[in-house]
Amino acid sequence: MAFATLGLAPNLLQAVADAGYTQPTAVQVQAIPLALEGHDLLVSSQTGSGKTAAFMLPCLQRLMAAGPARLPRVLVLTPTRELAQQVAKASADFAGKRGPRIAVLVGGAPYAVQLKQLRGQLDIVVATPGRLMDHLQRGKIDLGGIQTLVLDEADRMLDMGFIDDIEAIAARLPAERQTLLFSATLDGVVGKLASRMTRDARRIEIARTPEATPKIEQKLLFADGHEHKLKLLDHLLSDIEVRQAVVFTATKAGAEELAGRLEGQGHAVEALHGDMNQGARNRALRALREGRARILVATDVAARGLDVPGISHVVNFDLPMQAEDYVHRIGRTGRAGREGQAYTLAHHREQGKVKGIERYTGTAIPVATLPGLEPKARAAKPASGWKAGEARKRSGKPLQGRSYGNPNAGNPGARRGRPSW
Repeated sequence: MAFATLGLAPNLLQAVADAGYTQPTAVQVQAIPLALEGHDLLVSSQTGSGKTAAFMLPCLQRLMAAGPARLPRVLVLTPTRELAQQVAKASADFAGKRGPRIAVLVGGAPYAVQLKQLRGQLDIVVATPGRLMDHLQRGKIDLGGIQTLVLDEADRMLDMGFIDDIEAIAARLPAERQTLLFSATLDGVVGKLASRMTRDARRIEIARTPEATPKIEQKLLFADGHEHKLKLLDHLLSDIEVRQAVVFTATKAGAEELAGRLEGQGHAVEALHGDMNQGARNRALRALREGRARILVATDVAARGLDVPGISHVVNFDLPMQAEDYVHRIGRTGRAGREGQAYTLAHHREQGKVKGIERYTGTAIPVATLPGLEPKARAAKPASGWKAGEARKRSGKPLQGRSYGNPNAGNPGARRGRPSW
């Protein structure tokens, strides 16, 4: 099937061709004609399936056919600053030089720049819910002309605690509007939100494609004591290759203490642990996802379900209590097809725990050292390779079906991550 069969205007077809697209994806084939007809849509589609074009091309065609207007007519809500910027860029690429005016309203960007974007004629607003609420409460934007609301990656927005903001924003929009909701899942809380936001919506479900095996390089660093650990951590986090990192501690008090120390060293850091209320947790995760925090110091409360594609490194400052938690911890990196690094800092007396992790994963963790920070004590080589497997056999327990490259292999209960784009 070709784009020409979907009902798009000639100028948009040319823009699509200029962008190098030849065949529409499955979500585009199903969503574009229905969106052009004005239907509300509930779309279950994974990141990378072409969903941005699926909702943006119909929006652009509707705008171009209607001509200029005083108020913005399209609102796209996204969970992160990076995704908002990508949506805005794709919209500008499809629309061309004479396309509609677009404002990007996201956290972590200067208000002055955004206020300048809001002056004069405006056609499309792409925003994160929190920053858009700020502008609404300040009376800087009028959403009374919105004809189409797009909720992009709705499940991630709800995971980040944006549900109240989304509903408050929707209450400011005209009741007679088109709503296009895109999410990896349409069940649970997302389904309830969809039922409140849409009317007679058409449902589209695109089958997921197999996910690439995460590429996570693991390293074990032995430390002589707590202060040595702190020096190792400081060296690791000072590396320019660390885009974002999660540092795991064993206790809540340890997470707060370490986060305070790192903050004092000038790191952009947030803490996350079980004593924090949900609002505080959401704020910490939002800072990480929006790029305002570079480091998250967390207990194992964050090991399961934390999905931030920008996390390049995981550091186990303290070993986990259970070997299974090690797998979930290191699985926070290597998301969305990226490569990840996982460092584990261990005292020499913790070699038994290290061996337990290696038996559980069936893989040795390579021992490494940092120049100038080598441990003074000599560590015995942890059990690895076939020896770890033999130890498991002798124990009478089956060897876990896990691999070095995929920390979730053999663990169907582990939540798999989704790319952010």
